[in-house]
Amino acid sequence: MKSIRRRAARNGEPLRQVAALPFRLTEAGEIEVLVLTSRETRRFILPKGWIGRRHKAWRSAAQEAREEAGVIGKVKRKPIGRYIYWKRLSDHFALVEVDVYPLKVQKHLKRWPERRQRVRRWLPIRDAALLIDEPQLHRLIETFGDDSVVGTSTDS
Repeated sequence: MKSIRRRAARNGEPLRQVAALPFRLTEAGEIEVLVLTSRETRRFILPKGWIGRRHKAWRSAAQEAREEAGVIGKVKRKPIGRYIYWKRLSDHFALVEVDVYPLKVQKHLKRWPERRQRVRRWLPIRDAALLIDEPQLHRLIETFGDDSVVGTSTDS
């Protein structure tokens, strides 16, 4: 898998990742989004990663949310959008396209693999969007509440 990514990056083809957009509804009916810090630069991001072998993209997004943010929930099987960013690899930069899957959080884990490496924060949509550096992801989060995804069945 790594060699495929390396070859695609060197050929100028965008790499593919998936991200989860963990959200919840407050008692007042407001939407909050869970953001977390990256391990290296400590910027605020969404849980994201590579699509697992033999996994559907949406399942990989849910897996990243569990591993990186310690949350479990219902994930939509269709992405709500995509953003592009430049990923720093060991010897070059690669263009990465990231499909974003909403995940309605149902459970917070007390222990998860990256709990000591990241900080997570629940924030209102607008505040969460302001903390995100990638412009396309910022816009995607900012308009998330306008989407009919919230409050509907999240398994289709």
